Amino acid sequence: MIWTVIKREIKRMLTRPLYIFCMVLAPAFAYIFFTSLMSNGLPVDLPAGVVDEDNSTVTRQLIRNLDAFQQTKIVAQYHNFAEAREAMQQGKIYSIYYIPKGTTKLALASKQPTISFYTSASYIVPASLEYRDMKMMSELASGAIARSTLYAKGYTEDQAMAMLQPIKMEMHAINNPLINYSIYLSNTMLPGILMLLIFQLTIYSIYSELKEETSKEWLALTGNNIYKALIGKLLPQLVIWILMGLFCLVWLYGYWGFPLHSGFLPMFGLMVLFIIVSQAFGVFLCGAVPSLRWALSLATLWGVLSFPICGFSFPQMAFPAALRGLSYLFPLRYYYLIYVDQALNGLPFEYSWLYYVCLAAFLALPFLVIGRLKKFLLEYHYQI
Repeated sequence: MIWTVIKREIKRMLTRPLYIFCMVLAPAFAYIFFTSLMSNGLPVDLPAGVVDEDNSTVTRQLIRNLDAFQQTKIVAQYHNFAEAREAMQQGKIYSIYYIPKGTTKLALASKQPTISFYTSASYIVPASLEYRDMKMMSELASGAIARSTLYAKGYTEDQAMAMLQPIKMEMHAINNPLINYSIYLSNTMLPGILMLLIFQLTIYSIYSELKEETSKEWLALTGNNIYKALIGKLLPQLVIWILMGLFCLVWLYGYWGFPLHSGFLPMFGLMVLFIIVSQAFGVFLCGAVPSLRWALSLATLWGVLSFPICGFSFPQMAFPAALRGLSYLFPLRYYYLIYVDQALNGLPFEYSWLYYVCLAAFLALPFLVIGRLKKFLLEYHYQI
C-alpha cells in the first residue's frame, strides 16, 4: 500500500515543475550563489572617503596606510565634511575619516588631537569592517607619534616599546585562522535555506491534495492509515532532499575545503536527521494550522527567524532572556551547535549528544496533531 502511494507521489513530482524548482534548482542556486558571494571570506576594497584639513606629510602618510588595509579603499578626498556626508548619503562611500586642521602640530606637542571617523549604520557589515580599520590606524598613528617623541627624549627602542606596549598580546584564531566569514555563515545559512524549502514544500504537497480534492483518494490507498499515507508521500521527497543535502556538504567541505575535523560521515548523519526533522515540522504545521496560506506563512516566518535567532550571526548569550529561551524552539539552533562542536572544533561525540537528542525531539511533533490532520484531510472542503 505504501508502495502505491510512493509511485503516485513520484508521478506527481515529475509532472509538476514546482517540485523540481523547489527541490533541485532553488537549493543548488542558493549553494552556488552564497558561497561565490563570499568567496574571499571577507568583503574587500570597501569605499571610504577622507577629509584631510591638515594636509601634512604625517596625515598624508596616515591616509596611505589606511588605504593599504585589505577591507578599506580610499576612493575620494573631500574638501570639507559636508561634501563627504553628502557622498555617504548617496551611497558612494561607507565611512568618512576626518582629520581636522592642526592635527600634526598638536600631536607633536603631545596635546592629544582628535581624529573622527563616521560610518553609515545602513550598511552594518562594511561599516563595521571600515570602523575597525580606521580605529586600528588611529591607534597605530598615535603609537608612532608617541614613539617618535620618546626617541627624541633619548629613549632606546626597547625602552620606548616597553612604555608603549607593556604587555605584548598575540591573537590566534582557532580553527579559522583566516577569519573567513563564509566558514561561519555558509555552513549554517545553506542548511537553513534547505530547511525553509522543506517546510514549504512539505506543507504544499499535503495541502495540494485538499485543493485538488484528492485527499480522500490518497488516504484510501492505505486504508485511511494516515501514517502510511504520510510515509508514502514524503519518502520520495526525502530521497531528493538527502541528495541535495549531500550536494551541500560536498560543495562546502569538498569543493571549498571548509574545516571538517569530525569527518564526513557525522556531518552527513546530522544532515539526514536535520532533513527528517524539517519534514516532521512541516507535517506538524499542517495539523496545527488547517489553512494553506497560514501554514505557509508560519513556516516562512519560523524559517526566516531561524537565521538570526540560532546564534551564528549574533551570539545567543547576548540575547535577552526571553529570546535565549525561544531560540531552543528552532531546529536550526541545534544544527548550528552540533556543527560548531563536530566540524569546526572536532570535539568528541559526548560533547554534542544532548543537542542530537534535542534535535530528534522535534520528530515527536507530528504525533501531537496526527489525528487532527487526518480528520482535516477527510472532512475539509477546500474553498477558493
